[in-house]
Amino acid sequence: MFARFSWSKLPTELLAFVVLATLWGGSFVAIEAGVEELPPLLFAAVRYDLAGLLVLGWAALRGRWLPRTRHDFLAVALVGSLLIAGHHALLYVGQTTVPGAVAAAIIALLPVLTALMATLLLDDEGLHPAGYGGVVLGFLGVVVITAPGSSGGLPVDGVALVFAAAVVWALGSVLLRKLDHRLPMGALQGWGMLLGAGVLHGGSLAWGEPQTLAASPAALGALAFLVVGPGVVAFLLYFRLLDSIGATQASLVGYAEPVAAAALSWALFGYVPSTSAVIGFALVAAGFALVKYETLLDVVGRGRRTRA
Repeated sequence: MFARFSWSKLPTELLAFVVLATLWGGSFVAIEAGVEELPPLLFAAVRYDLAGLLVLGWAALRGRWLPRTRHDFLAVALVGSLLIAGHHALLYVGQTTVPGAVAAAIIALLPVLTALMATLLLDDEGLHPAGYGGVVLGFLGVVVITAPGSSGGLPVDGVALVFAAAVVWALGSVLLRKLDHRLPMGALQGWGMLLGAGVLHGGSLAWGEPQTLAASPAALGALAFLVVGPGVVAFLLYFRLLDSIGATQASLVGYAEPVAAAALSWALFGYVPSTSAVIGFALVAAGFALVKYETLLDVVGRGRRTRA
C-alpha cells in the first residue's frame, strides 16, 4: 500500500494543516481519556509498540531504513530515550491529573524552550531580543495556568511533570541537531519509537503497574486513535507539509494544537477552562508568537503577495 502512495492524493496544504493540528491536539484528549483507566506507562509503551512497527514498515518500503553509522545509532538512542520514552512517560503520568487542553497549552511552549536551549547548546544559534521576551511570557503563562494556591488551581506536581515533558523534548530535539546521522526521518522515528517503547515497558514493570490493558471500549479506542491518528496519519501529513510549505511554516502547527485540544475537550468532556487557564493560554501563545515572529511575518507577507 505504502509503495503505491502518491502525495498528490493528499488534501490541500490548508486542509492538511488543520487535520494535522486536530490530530496532534486530539492526542492530548485521547491521553486524558486513556489514563483514566489504563496504566500510564504501559499505555504509552503499547502505543509506540504499534506505531513504531507501522512507521518503520513504511520507512522500509521507502528505501534505506537500517542504521549504519555511529551517529545513526546515537540518533536512534537519543530519539528513543528522550523524545519517546522520557517525554511521554512524564506527559502520560502528568495527564493523570492535568486536563488534555491544559497539557496541550503547556506543550505549546516547545518552540520557546527549543529556541532557548538552542541558544545555550548550539554555537550557531541565538535568540533575538523579542525572543527572550517570549521565553518570559511563556514561563509566566505556565504559572498562571497552574494558579498555585487558588481554589481552582491545578495540581502543581501534574503541571510540573507536563512542563518537564516539554523540557525533555526540547533538549532531545536540540541535541539531535548536533549529530550527523544519515537515517531518513521515517526510519529514525520508527526505530526510536520501538526503542522508546521498550524503555517505557521497563519503566512500567519497575513502577509496579499492572501489565494488562483490560479497559472500556472508550479507553481502547483512545489507544487505537493515538496509534493510527497522531502516530501514522499525522506523520504522513507532517511530511507532506514539509515538502510543500517547508519546515518553518509547518512548525506553526504547534500554535493551533492547543486550540484543537480545547475544542475537543469541550465537545467530548464538557471541559471549560478557568479564567486563569485562559489567561495562561494567551500568555503562552504570545510567547510563541514572539519567538516565532519572523516566521509569522513571513507567512503574512506571503499571504499578501499571493492576494496581490
